[in-house]
Amino acid sequence: MKKVVVASTNPVKLEVAKRAFGACFPGEDFDFECVKAVSGVSDQPLSDEETLRGAHIRIASTKALAPDADFYIGLEGGVEDVHGELHEFAWVVVESREGTLGKGKSATFFAPPEIRRLILEEGKELGDAADIVFGDSNSKQKQGAIGHLTRGVIDRAELYRHAAVFALLPFIQEELY
Repeated sequence: MKKVVVASTNPVKLEVAKRAFGACFPGEDFDFECVKAVSGVSDQPLSDEETLRGAHIRIASTKALAPDADFYIGLEGGVEDVHGELHEFAWVVVESREGTLGKGKSATFFAPPEIRRLILEEGKELGDAADIVFGDSNSKQKQGAIGHLTRGVIDRAELYRHAAVFALLPFIQEELY
């Protein structure tokens, strides 16, 4: 059984790892462990570059906390203000024990003006801003902002799952990478 260490204790991120590894390697068994990794970036990354850096730093932090894993997966959600629109997305990085690295980015959605204002003007994290707008609590460990915005059609785990699958491409198609 291969060991996958998730660079977060957030249950949504654990679920993403389980779904992605299960879908990409249906005949294999995995043992999943979560660790409280540091991202080394802002609590709310405000650029594409900072968000990707956070996912990479989470991997490094996780390797120090759990050096015996077969795979490490770092997931980092971020936003970037582009031409007055707040883009929301996530980066996922996967690294094997041997050092093979894969990365993937989620689809991007655009935050409504009030969420944009709360993040950029009041310094709120996306999850906190979504909680305020939708009257929820701790939505980042549940459906996330996207779950509220889509009325459950796509939740945070589903949004991140595609990025995790993309990050697994070098392991799915080893001969091509």
